[in-house]
Amino acid sequence: MQDIDALSLERAKKLFGSTELAGFEVGTMRGLQQIHAYLFDGLYEFAGKIRTKDISKGGFRFASHLYLPEVLEKIERMPEATFENIVDKYVEMNIVHPFMEGNGRSMRLWLDLMLKKNLKQCVDWARIDKVSYLSAMERSPVNALEIRELLRSASTLDIENRDVFMKGIEQSYYYEEPDFYKE
Repeated sequence: MQDIDALSLERAKKLFGSTELAGFEVGTMRGLQQIHAYLFDGLYEFAGKIRTKDISKGGFRFASHLYLPEVLEKIERMPEATFENIVDKYVEMNIVHPFMEGNGRSMRLWLDLMLKKNLKQCVDWARIDKVSYLSAMERSPVNALEIRELLRSASTLDIENRDVFMKGIEQSYYYEEPDFYKE
C-alpha cells in the first residue's frame, strides 16, 4: 500500500463516531468534498477540489471537466427517499468522478452517510467481493440494477457497529488499486 493510501486509511478509521463525520453535509457535493478533503488533505494538492482536467480509467472516460458544475448540481438535486434513489445518485457521481484521485474511497463513505441519514442502514462492505463490486460498478452506467442488488444484499441496520464500519473502511481501500488516470 502506498504511503498516501496508508495515511488516508488511518484518517478514515478515525472517522467512526467523530465530530468530523457528524459535521459532513449528507448527499451534497460539498459533503463529498468535505470527506475527500478530510481523507487526503496534505496528501494531494487537490484534496477536496473538483478536478479541472479530464480523466479516464480502463478505457472509460469520466464526465468532461467542462460540464462538471452543471452535472454535479443535477446530481445533488437527485432524490434520496429510497434505496434505489440513493444508489442511483451514487452511480451518477461515480460516472462523474469529480476528483483526480480518491473518488471511490470518498464516495463509499458518502453513500453510507446518505443511507444512514435517510434509511437508517448502511452497506456492510466486508460482505461484498472485490471482483463482484468492481464488475457491477463498471456496468452501472448502462444499468444500475446489478450494483443496486449487490449493495442491497449487503445492507445492514447495524449502523452504529464499530466493527462494521472498520471492516468496511478496510474493504473500501482493498477495492482500490493504484489509479493510473490518463489526462
